[in-house]
Amino acid sequence: MNDTIVAISTALGVGAIAIVRLSGPDALSIASQLFKEKDLTKVKSHTISYGHIYDNDELIDEVLVSVMKAPKTYTTEDIVEINCHGGIIATNKVLQLCLTKGARLADRGEFTKRAFLNGRIDLAESEAVMDIIESKSDEARKLAVSNLKGNISNLIQNYRTNLKNLLSSIEVNIDYPEYYDIEVVTLEKLNTEIKKLKCDLQNLIDLSENTNYLKNGIKTVIVGKPNVGKSSILNNLLQEEKAIVTNIAGTTRDTVEGEIYLDGILLNIIDTAGIRQTNDLVEKIGVNKSLSLIDEADLVITVLNSNEELSSEDEEILNKTKDKLRIIVLNKTDLPRHLEIDNLENIISTTALNADGLKPLKDKIKELFNLEKLKVSDSAYLANTRQISLAKKAYQNLEDAELSLQNNNPIDMIEIDLKACFDTLGEIIGITYSDEIIDNLFANFCVGK
Repeated sequence: MNDTIVAISTALGVGAIAIVRLSGPDALSIASQLFKEKDLTKVKSHTISYGHIYDNDELIDEVLVSVMKAPKTYTTEDIVEINCHGGIIATNKVLQLCLTKGARLADRGEFTKRAFLNGRIDLAESEAVMDIIESKSDEARKLAVSNLKGNISNLIQNYRTNLKNLLSSIEVNIDYPEYYDIEVVTLEKLNTEIKKLKCDLQNLIDLSENTNYLKNGIKTVIVGKPNVGKSSILNNLLQEEKAIVTNIAGTTRDTVEGEIYLDGILLNIIDTAGIRQTNDLVEKIGVNKSLSLIDEADLVITVLNSNEELSSEDEEILNKTKDKLRIIVLNKTDLPRHLEIDNLENIISTTALNADGLKPLKDKIKELFNLEKLKVSDSAYLANTRQISLAKKAYQNLEDAELSLQNNNPIDMIEIDLKACFDTLGEIIGITYSDEIIDNLFANFCVGK
């Protein structure tokens, strides 16, 4: 943290501009050795200077140099950003010159890591930075921005404050039982406070697990026996001829994929080979792949022909998908109906002949995933598996405390569980952390961020 780091902070390649970013105690002096027009150590903070980068007497590039002095910067250190003409050769040359003048090539995510270690942002906000970069939908972007604003951090801090107050009261009652002017922490009060914290934490976990769909989309697999209209459903959802459609059974032999946005949420849709017994080696590979994708899916759309009676193949497919979140589509409602299957959940009838016929399917997806309500405003959500798993661990700590209460264990035993919950919640926002976790987390960032 005492050295100066440098990296190219824009995508490497041909473009209008490229930015070489320096951060650290020698950022200004290093840049000044390359920038001949001004002494950058003496310019005002948060200003831009026009000039040129030189390698001794050789002109390298015409640039704009942004100077931002500590502490009001991204890393809280001195930062210099050299805005070059976009191009691989010139940008790399400027980077190499910074390295020869004493800077060190930044590790992945090291600028954001410094912002965290210097206390400008916490761990949840650090993760939100990467989430903004990787957003696949507008709703995912909104979620990341919400967390970058500190919404989840403030909520976790509120939980910790409530726990801290409760723990302080317990400590006072244990250490100074002779005082009559302090609030007595009764078992009833403890039970009430623990139940409230459990309820709040469970609600947060439930809401947050749904936000995974905001970030990564809903992996949707279309399955059924051959010739039930799976490819037509895919094509009309995507509104393009993505999959070949014929009346020949077994036309689709491999997966066909596409993406659509439904109420701002990404659906990753996979059309699979028709599931049936076959001696054709290629088709058999496709069938096995279809079956494996069922296990990986967030949603399975099981397609049946409404104009045919239920076959043994249909029954096998229904059995293989029974434990998944599933929508059963009775397709080909434009033909006389011969299929009766009313004893299962989430059944819709439709025709895949045109996009309008798939409105019932879209409406059912919205209903199952609560897409009308799964919108990000200023609500707080845990943003990833790490945060959710820690929240679940904290919830378990509260359950342990509650069980100790029920078993009439000594209050100092209950205090141990509450302290564990307090520390676990701190891990979410990085108040407590290990170096290994921090290194692994920032290793997922891009270089220069």
